[in-house]
Amino acid sequence: MNKKLLIASFTGLLLVGCGTTKKTVKNDVATQIPVSVKLDVNKVVNDQVPVTINPGRFTVDKVVYRLPRVIQGTYAIGDYGKYIENFKAIDYKGNALPVTKVDVNTWEITNAIKLDKIVYQVNDTYDIEKEGGIGKETPFSPAGTNIEATNFMLNLHGFIGYFDSLKNNQYKLEIVSPSNFKRTAALQETSVKTNEDGSITSNYFAPRYFDITDNPMFFGDLDVEEFQVGDIKIVLSVYSPNKKHTAKNIKKVVEKMMQAQKAYLGSINSTSRYDIYLYLSDLSEKAPKGFGALEHHKSTVVVLPEMLPEEALAKSMVDVVSHEFFHIVTPLSVHSEDVHYFDYHNPTFSKHLWMYEGITEYFATLFQINRGLVKEAEFYAKIMEKIKTSYSMDDSLSFTKMSENILEEPYASQYINVYQKGALIGMCIDILLREESNGNRGVLSLMKELSLKYGTEKPFEDDNLITEITEMTYPSIGAFLKTHVIDGVPIAYDTFFEKVGLSFDESKMETNYIQNNGTLIIGLDEDTGSVKFTNEVKNNSFWAENGVLPGDIIKEVEGEKLTKENANQVFSKVLLWNPGKEVTLKLDRNGTEILFKKVLTQSYTVGSGLVESPKVTLKQKELRKAWLKG
Repeated sequence: MNKKLLIASFTGLLLVGCGTTKKTVKNDVATQIPVSVKLDVNKVVNDQVPVTINPGRFTVDKVVYRLPRVIQGTYAIGDYGKYIENFKAIDYKGNALPVTKVDVNTWEITNAIKLDKIVYQVNDTYDIEKEGGIGKETPFSPAGTNIEATNFMLNLHGFIGYFDSLKNNQYKLEIVSPSNFKRTAALQETSVKTNEDGSITSNYFAPRYFDITDNPMFFGDLDVEEFQVGDIKIVLSVYSPNKKHTAKNIKKVVEKMMQAQKAYLGSINSTSRYDIYLYLSDLSEKAPKGFGALEHHKSTVVVLPEMLPEEALAKSMVDVVSHEFFHIVTPLSVHSEDVHYFDYHNPTFSKHLWMYEGITEYFATLFQINRGLVKEAEFYAKIMEKIKTSYSMDDSLSFTKMSENILEEPYASQYINVYQKGALIGMCIDILLREESNGNRGVLSLMKELSLKYGTEKPFEDDNLITEITEMTYPSIGAFLKTHVIDGVPIAYDTFFEKVGLSFDESKMETNYIQNNGTLIIGLDEDTGSVKFTNEVKNNSFWAENGVLPGDIIKEVEGEKLTKENANQVFSKVLLWNPGKEVTLKLDRNGTEILFKKVLTQSYTVGSGLVESPKVTLKQKELRKAWLKG
């Protein structure tokens, strides 16, 4: 999952039908008798979707049905049962059976030997999201659900549950939808038919409950484009409520990026189709507000604000989708038993978020310099930003302990560090591997070796992974993982940069017009709700040289009145400003209005950056080339 906010904020940086014939099911043994499920999105009443579950015949008196408490990839409690209403268990004569609601996600049904079906209605999560909904009151938006006349975000874990004893059973899924809806789904479609009322019934097959949770669907007024990346078909489905963005334009950026990713990955191939579902939020009352993405084995769900200008949306898609697509390496091809046999009610978590999320984020950063999509200076700047951000977290925390206990404090609040220090751990391992192998091996080759050893259907033992990696590589890799990942000893990054002829240098560097080397120069006054320049503006050359002072309130930008509510929208445009553009602002300085009208010049700040060491050797240069381009 990628939970990074991608636009400016003031708390941080942009950032089934019921049949009459029943087969017998033993409740204590997983069988391969399919569970039949029906979702009728053509019959939504009060913004609720009716669901019918036909499990087959039970031979015991009590059975338990659950909606997930936690789903894979979120590392947060979702409690999808709280969106279920009017839960009923029906016997073969149409009468209600006794049901006890054990907890928010769990129902116990007695006289289950008579159970014919269960029925209930599902509310969506987008309607009740609060600002920045990222998994507190409601599930993180890309893991959420939507029920609207124009679109249905069908993250199926929000609609379909499981009987404890039948998680490994096959599922037959029937979805009825309006005929004018476009329907995209990574799950295997078995048949489609047009009904007498003009609606469409689509049938799907899932080998087990995991495949229900792992294959989201998107129905509605969608814009869809397809393209080929090697032998993987990419399906891009876009919902833009005001038609501001098109799948055709987004495809241009995503296709270029994914072609580069596939070239970087080479022989790693774990799926023949990959879906990208992009929901562009208009930020209205019932629209999603938690921006980022959630990976699945063969797809990703992305939620971003529709108001982003085309360039900003393209950059966000590169950052987000590149990360999610690299998850086809891990955890799809390389994962532990905790992942493979996931418990949706009381999950245990792997120790290796440094690999699942950290290595993935590192790949998403490294491949851009490897394939020539960015210059070295931009790559180094991203690395420095990760170092700086990681230092704002607990730098001495054991990553393995954090991973195992990620739902609990103090570890839950440190989760974001998997994208920062986790990626830096990947970088250090990469440089060490290049050094030990004379440039011939890196972290990508290590992941390929692990992928060949395990693959999608064979999990590794969580406690043995670091020992296995050490045996597959070098003692120095084992020592690094023991010291810095298990024991949590802070990493001296300069020793790794020295190996590739780089060093830290305090110097003038280019920056943009709302940040100094990653630090915002604007802030929100919580008391007044106004947006003002902070003390950091003194270290931003353009504003400082043109007389802007700390405390100046920003009233208008380019003729647009600035408020707390539209600040994200306004400053996402400011991020795209380039030298040579004439800009106009209205400022308030101690009650006096100031009209600021200037032509932009390149802005600079002073900060620590990565540069080539003064006494770099040929050996260091060669190792750096192997690291960045190998």
